Amino acid sequence: MKVGLLSLGCPKNLVDGEVMLGMVRNAGHDVTADASSADVVIVNTCAFIDRAKEESVDAILEMAELKKRGSCQRLIVTGCLAERYRDRLRAEMPEIDVVLGTGEVPAIVGAVAGTSSAPHAAPVTLFKSRRDVSAAARAAGPALLDAPSRPTYLYDATTPRLVTTPAHYAYLKIAEGCNYTCAFCIIPTLRGAYRSRDEDSVVEEARALAARGVRELLLVSQDTTFYGHDRGQRGALARLLRRLDAIDGLEWIRLLYLYPTTITDDVLDAMAECERVCRYVDLPLQHAASSVLRRMGRPGTRAAYEALLARIRARVPGVTLRTTFIVGFPGETIEDVDELAAFVEAVQFDHVGVFTYSHEEDTRAFAFAEDVPAAEKEARRERIMRLQRGIVAARRRAQIGAVTRVLVDGPSPDSPLVMTGRTEGQAPDIDSSVVFTECDPSSLAPGQLVEARIVDSVGYDLLATPLPDERPA
Repeated sequence: MKVGLLSLGCPKNLVDGEVMLGMVRNAGHDVTADASSADVVIVNTCAFIDRAKEESVDAILEMAELKKRGSCQRLIVTGCLAERYRDRLRAEMPEIDVVLGTGEVPAIVGAVAGTSSAPHAAPVTLFKSRRDVSAAARAAGPALLDAPSRPTYLYDATTPRLVTTPAHYAYLKIAEGCNYTCAFCIIPTLRGAYRSRDEDSVVEEARALAARGVRELLLVSQDTTFYGHDRGQRGALARLLRRLDAIDGLEWIRLLYLYPTTITDDVLDAMAECERVCRYVDLPLQHAASSVLRRMGRPGTRAAYEALLARIRARVPGVTLRTTFIVGFPGETIEDVDELAAFVEAVQFDHVGVFTYSHEEDTRAFAFAEDVPAAEKEARRERIMRLQRGIVAARRRAQIGAVTRVLVDGPSPDSPLVMTGRTEGQAPDIDSSVVFTECDPSSLAPGQLVEARIVDSVGYDLLATPLPDERPA
């Protein structure tokens, strides 16, 4: 069979999709990047917030049209939406042949071959449009969670995997699941309890990726700094980083999804001392007002966060700080937003993402009255982002004239004649990028590390010129 995959959501979900493709290829099937030519289409879904659910439903409906036209023989839905609404998807979309949750990754081989199937209930009318899923879920409440048990699956270095990112970087999932009970989050239910991979398994996979040409390794999990704690292994992440740092071929090792209570000094010391570990901290804090943090079920206060961030900067000179916030959480006041804005102004983050609160069933916050109107949520989001744009503009001006290492990613999505890349302080897909100027695009190759001088900026992006002695002959 010719198999195509459409993977939505976060890099952690992408790794699951890559593992499924690896299993499918090992079973003798072909893999194609063109879903319209595939015999079997896998839609690997996300269900974290309303927009993610709507995007996933859109993708399923689009792929269902391929099946109706006869170009697709089997449609398989996997991932978080499948874990969350498996019975509803089976009932509402008869075009779907198999629904597999997050803990059923190995079942993909049988699903593709047609040896496993999902019986359908009588069709009803929940998912006929992209927005119906949200209204239906809210009306039904917690009973919509169809998963029979919490997932326990965890892949290892021996598991087949087909990496779909550009050849010079790859995500490596070091753990699965989450033990926290944040009021707004459904992930522990969808992904199960936190479970770390064996350290030797992670190192073995990292070596294999480096041998295939991967130069940047991005470590991901629901809480990367919790790695090893579930096994009673204190200091496990710092030890892992030092082992990864010794792998030939890797240039950058980047950590994503850290947590404020599990960032220890030994991890910061490893980040500062290891040659290949990026001085980059991705720390979703969610808010700064103590009253909002308490209702969210998040640890800490604004003062505690400021002390933590100061400690990070002191122990890791030149570190890049990225965070995300949620505005419009039930009970959030204008005064709370004022405090969040003051916090952003005081800390001067390098990268900030702001999300409006999504009222999700099967979370503790679902029982809270959603008292912030949608338009007000958007206004609060824009206020914080407007503040951050000013901070970034000032930081970009201060960088002009500096020389820095840049990892070349390849042609710009907007123009094949313009090459782009990233500094150590920029992660793929979520951060800004470097746009190369005054150079022949053919002189730069994806995966190449060059010294470049920052000459200007446009919005969030930097403009840079490669130094002549760093260009390939």
